[in-house]
Amino acid sequence: MVKHSVERTKRRWAYIFLIVPLIFYVSIRFYPTLFAFFLSLTDWNIVSTKMNIVGLENYRNLFVDPVFWITLGNTFKYVVFGLPISLLIGFILAYQIDRVVFGDGLYKAMYFIPYITSMVAVAWVWRWLYQPVPIGIFNNLFSAIGLPTQPFLSSKSQALPSILGTTVWADLGFQMIIFLAGIKAISLNLFEAARIDGANESQILFRITIPQMKPTIVFLCITGTIRYLRIFTQVMNMTYQGEGGPLNSTKPLVLYIYDSAFKSFKMGYAAAMTVVLFLLILLVTLVQMVVAKDEK
Repeated sequence: MVKHSVERTKRRWAYIFLIVPLIFYVSIRFYPTLFAFFLSLTDWNIVSTKMNIVGLENYRNLFVDPVFWITLGNTFKYVVFGLPISLLIGFILAYQIDRVVFGDGLYKAMYFIPYITSMVAVAWVWRWLYQPVPIGIFNNLFSAIGLPTQPFLSSKSQALPSILGTTVWADLGFQMIIFLAGIKAISLNLFEAARIDGANESQILFRITIPQMKPTIVFLCITGTIRYLRIFTQVMNMTYQGEGGPLNSTKPLVLYIYDSAFKSFKMGYAAAMTVVLFLLILLVTLVQMVVAKDEK
């Protein structure tokens, strides 16, 4: 009888301790998400307590808003160009570091430090590097070796690749560590058997290492896609007055949501774009579930 009473007490306290983080998570995750769906159907301007229901008007306005399509296109550019580059370089780094006998910990730390560094600090350092002569390091180097200086962040065609370069550089550490963990998880027996059968390093790489790392690649593709879809800090801090310029050439969807909500005070319109972004991320998650299921 006493034993059953002690067990019930343990379960009761377990539920009590579990419900506290659950309430916290629901209050900061589920409720704001559901409230965003409601806000997208209103014309709330954040400074007024009155919320007029306008139905799907905000969504209809999105389809005729050229800035929305520009920012959505920019967001996909960050994903389409940034993710493959970061995955490729991250895998190459992991593959080479795995072959290092001495000092591999130092290499891991060197490449991982940018990832754990504040992105605001990273963005401002790279903004300084991209500045014109005599401030910017890159243009000073170009000038010293006789090459023409580049506008970088002030150019409509170069600004987005410049920000993308910063993002890829800062993201490499995470990609490398996860790839390295995936490589370490492969059984050494597979490599030994392949070498006994006469396989060279190229055959081992493409027929054993990469196929065995498909779950790792899927994971990095999904998490990386979500990160690039939500890109914000780099653009906010590297462009003039955080406008995503020049001429919206670098502005992602998240920055446009921020501007609409807190500069133009169009909370309903910003919420509609948030819903669109949420649906995009949800689609990526569903793709992950399907691909991961096929891998089993």
